[in-house]
Amino acid sequence: MKKIFILCSIGALTILNGCQNRLDVAPTQTIDQAQALNTSKDVEAALVGAYDGLQGSNTNGDTYAGGFQYTSELLAAVATEVRFGGTFANLQELFRKELTTINSTAEGLWLRSYLTINRANNVLANISKVTDAKKPTVEGGARFIRGALYFELVRLYGKQWGDGNNAVNLGVPIVLDPTSVVTDANKIPRNTVAQVYGQAIEDLTKAEELLPATNLAYASKSTAAAMLARLYLQQGNYAAARDAANRVIASGRFRLVTPFGAAFNTKLNNNGANPAEYIFAVQVNDQDGFNGMNTFFGTTIGSIPGTAGRGDIRIQPAHIALYEANDARGAFFIKPGANTFTYKFLDRFGHIPVIRLAEMILTRAEANFRLGTAVGAAPLADINAIRTRAGLSELATVSLAAILKERKLELAFEGHALHDVKRNGENVGTLPFNSPKLILPIPQREIDVNKQLVQNEGY
Repeated sequence: MKKIFILCSIGALTILNGCQNRLDVAPTQTIDQAQALNTSKDVEAALVGAYDGLQGSNTNGDTYAGGFQYTSELLAAVATEVRFGGTFANLQELFRKELTTINSTAEGLWLRSYLTINRANNVLANISKVTDAKKPTVEGGARFIRGALYFELVRLYGKQWGDGNNAVNLGVPIVLDPTSVVTDANKIPRNTVAQVYGQAIEDLTKAEELLPATNLAYASKSTAAAMLARLYLQQGNYAAARDAANRVIASGRFRLVTPFGAAFNTKLNNNGANPAEYIFAVQVNDQDGFNGMNTFFGTTIGSIPGTAGRGDIRIQPAHIALYEANDARGAFFIKPGANTFTYKFLDRFGHIPVIRLAEMILTRAEANFRLGTAVGAAPLADINAIRTRAGLSELATVSLAAILKERKLELAFEGHALHDVKRNGENVGTLPFNSPKLILPIPQREIDVNKQLVQNEGY
């Protein structure tokens, strides 16, 4: 055996000496950052990767491909209106408001968000390599992604803005530099709610300044303004929310599509194109993308090719009873058997609306009403625009309760439920808006490796 070992060693040395140049190549699975992001095209490609991070998959978590949305809807669900009938323990925990620190949805949202933030950080760290003509769009896109994700993270893993001291309440860690190798220096504590909101506002404001008016399916100037409107509304900063929403509406680049159903199921209804109402949407097709909303809200209808879904989230009669007679939104449900499902997400390969024009109109109406102003339009006019598209008669007068009801019905199941409950100080069943049960736990695996992280109350 000793002789064989020697012979093999000699043979190996001969091969290595004879093929030294051919074996001396850079690894293909891991590339040094200095080489990976060396040109403008490299950084532009990295930005595409960051956008892809907003999409996710069914194996490594999803953010705007459904994760943020169904998490909000299930945490806010009351059994009289919505039921979860699936078998996934992680989603059952959300529906029951009894989460564990190893809940895979809470883990997946955290991991996928920070992976995507890191991609955006890599883009921003190398923005000087981008050609001058493309630099504003690239920087604006990366800032939009980072700002939007920090906003989503802080309102899921932290207390509602104004519930106590924002400068003391814990949000999530703010990471602004690229991370390639995790060391003790990367194990940082949670920033405060105020700090995380501040970072999100800074990024989104800069994104609105830099991004172009139109940008294909990527974020545009209006996309950043719309996310700012959503953020400011969550804070109760009604003047800023009103003005940001009005900038989007006044751009004239979006319109309410008719009928109401034309705003959904883009593959089935619109040949895969975004409706004119979409300000931002996650793009899905039969070659790429994951539609988590279809997975859990959708169901397969044999008579409608292209439909799919597990049929886990089921709509109850008490919710449908909220709609007025002749309301197209109240008819936008389907009951193929014993259970009723929303029609919004039947399309397996449909794009997932993240922000629609209807949301901006409702935001402007609410903010104007609360402030006693009529910037852009009077609240009554905005609410009647929403009602008219739904096939309803116009109101003669409007109240805050009427505005909030229109918002609930128009945006049902699109990811607003929990956040509207919290900002309006409402209850979820018997739970008050600020119950620790309505806040996601910091994933246990993060706590285990980073002892500076403090767990949320109740976990």
